[in-house]
Amino acid sequence: MNIVVCVKQVPDTTAVKIDPKTGTLIRDGVPSIMNPEDKHALEGALQLKETVGGKVTVITMGLPMAKAVLREALCMGADEAILLTDRAMGGADTLATSKALAGVIAKLDYDLVFAGRQAIDGDTAQVGPEIAEHLNIPQVTYVQNVKVEGNSLIVNRALEDGHQVVEVKTPCLLTAIEELNETRYMNVAHIFATSDDEIKVMSAADIDVDVAELGLKGSPTKVKKSMTKEVKGAGEIVRESPKNAAYYVVGKLKEKHYI
Repeated sequence: MNIVVCVKQVPDTTAVKIDPKTGTLIRDGVPSIMNPEDKHALEGALQLKETVGGKVTVITMGLPMAKAVLREALCMGADEAILLTDRAMGGADTLATSKALAGVIAKLDYDLVFAGRQAIDGDTAQVGPEIAEHLNIPQVTYVQNVKVEGNSLIVNRALEDGHQVVEVKTPCLLTAIEELNETRYMNVAHIFATSDDEIKVMSAADIDVDVAELGLKGSPTKVKKSMTKEVKGAGEIVRESPKNAAYYVVGKLKEKHYI
């Protein structure tokens, strides 16, 4: 089984701050990491390869510094890595990003595309499904378990109040959540054996997508402002019997005209 995994280099959101004047993320000095759910997608792909054989190819779109997450993926056990980088792709929204990534995937021999459900720097959960749409393949999102059965996959996807079991034929696209697995550490032998020479670099000229549909030009949406959540106050602990606590809470809700 040939599996393509889409990963993204993102700022570690535990260290991100917002510029109060511009409303944009302050990225200077903020460490970058592989998007957590993308790492679970990679782990899922590696486990499938170990079960049924095949190859895992990891791709990302970004600046040359994004090679770091590709090196990490190779050290975890991926077989090939591709960096899609071009100034023409700068400022891309989810639609333009998904078109670019789909353009790379379309040139590969693949049975399965794996991606994280969403990236922690955008939280849109749109890129994976949009890639599937561009490739005209079925998709299953919120994947928490997957196994191979013939030419199909049996996928368990999380729902708000339970789960759903889906059978899907390959080629298809899956988006992973953290419940899918526990991710592995990088292999020491792979760390010493991996180099940037193993990472294939592609540009806009290498994919069959009109440059007008890429980057800022091809993005119908724009981020106007980002902001941090306001902390309005501390919580209150009610140390009373259940009955008295209930009366107290109801009284507070009435006082604030919530009920």
